Parts: sequence; structure tokens; C-alpha cells
Amino acid sequence: MTDIIRQEDKKKPYSDEKLKLLLKEKGYSIARRTVAKYREQLGIPVARLRREF
Repeated sequence: MTDIIRQEDKKKPYSDEKLKLLLKEKGYSIARRTVAKYREQLGIPVARLRREF
């Protein structure tokens, strides 16, 4: 998941829902809430706080 976030557009970061869909394309079928839990455990902020202006 961290590699996906590193490659995202910093002006339009991915939401947890979008991360869920991207992970599903890679073969990981997990819920959006699970994505949020792992994101928090990895110390990655929510999309609005990752946004650069």
C-alpha cells in the first residue's frame, strides 16, 4: 500500500475507497475499513492531509 501512496498525485491523493479498488486490482480483496486501519497503523494520514497545494 505504501508504494501506491508514494506514486499518487500529491494534488489529488487517493481516498481509502480508491486505495481499496487499486489493491483489489493487485489481487487483495479487503474492505475499505481494513485499508483505513492499515493506513493508520503505518502512520499514513488521510487523503486530505496528504494533499499538497
